[in-house]
Amino acid sequence: MRVLPRRARDTAQLVTEARKPRSEDIAYRERRYLIMMAFRVGCFVLTVALFAAGAGWFAAIPAVGALVIPYFAVVFANGGREPASTRGFRAYEPNLPIRYSPPGHPAPGSAPGPGQQGGEPSADPGQE
Repeated sequence: MRVLPRRARDTAQLVTEARKPRSEDIAYRERRYLIMMAFRVGCFVLTVALFAAGAGWFAAIPAVGALVIPYFAVVFANGGREPASTRGFRAYEPNLPIRYSPPGHPAPGSAPGPGQQGGEPSADPGQE
């Protein structure tokens, strides 16, 4: 058996962008399912109460809800994990302050100023 070497990553990844744990995702979907089914029971009770009160066709409105809600509850519960991001991981970019440089001397890595060549500071800032 041949083992292929792993590709080394040269950038760090943000841990805060990791997906939620599977147990937390399942608990969220179960909670959403139970809330929808409780709403269905409320629709059913309201249908019976309206029918008993002689509301006629008004009793059909919550009855339709009681019939349709289970379909959506099951589809949402079995939908699987929610996609957190379509971009994947974002490379870590530190938020560092700009380095201080004395007047007349450019910061390291900055463009050369007037009278300077190649990014090197002049020997005497007063003579240019």
